[in-house]
Amino acid sequence: MGYQTILVHVDDSPSAYARIGVAIALANSGGGHLIGMAPTGVARTLLPSLPPGQSDPTLSLHLGFLREQAQEALAAFTQRCAAAAVASHEARVIDDDAGGGLCLHGRVADVIVLSQSDPDQGGPGLLADLPAYVVLHSGKPVLMVPFTGERASVGQRVLVSWDASREAACALQLALPLLRQAVAVDLAVFDTGPASHTAADARAADPRPWLARHGVHANFAVHALAHKRQQVGEALLALAAQKNADLLVMGAYGHSRVRETILGGVTRTLFESMSVPVLMAH
Repeated sequence: MGYQTILVHVDDSPSAYARIGVAIALANSGGGHLIGMAPTGVARTLLPSLPPGQSDPTLSLHLGFLREQAQEALAAFTQRCAAAAVASHEARVIDDDAGGGLCLHGRVADVIVLSQSDPDQGGPGLLADLPAYVVLHSGKPVLMVPFTGERASVGQRVLVSWDASREAACALQLALPLLRQAVAVDLAVFDTGPASHTAADARAADPRPWLARHGVHANFAVHALAHKRQQVGEALLALAAQKNADLLVMGAYGHSRVRETILGGVTRTLFESMSVPVLMAH
């Protein structure tokens, strides 16, 4: 059984088409309910609490324009769902900023589908950090789609980054609906040197027997870095290309402060340089 509730971020950005396509494919493959959510961009905590008729007319006019934009994006989303024969779907306009709205509504979804931030699109810093914010705050798995190109398939050949950490275990657990449908699943462990316990821990907590009881057959391999200066994130992307993987699964490392998101090195590399969709959980 696939994800039963899928939440996808809907807007009018160039990357929306590929993102929505992946969400539709997830809904159709698992028979899930697809929710297209278009935030207006005005944080719900900042909306005035005045009674109807006493709100700022300028703000009301601006909010009306933002809602109209959101409705237009959702109309295109609904048309694509109908054309793809998605059995169960809905469109939501919410008065909230993208990060806060996706986290709030995503907590009653099984997976949240976003796009990788496109550095060429510019925009406010908070919007650029949207994927990282949602990964760290939503409490749900986030499937990020690269901003370049459409995806012919997602989840047929899956590469899992495994280091036996809490974050990796969480990601593996939450990826089960996709892993059960995959043709091939590879668990990759990267040996970062004699001072590291990663490889030993990963072997001790070999997840293959547990996966097998969930109907998932997986391969397990420990990989050495190509050279001393190679980073694990770079090695993971290279291995994904070598195995022709169409999905990466990994735990996200990091934390956030009020206006700043701090990610671990591997996580940051994947956010910036992903070449295939990445399912992350924190």
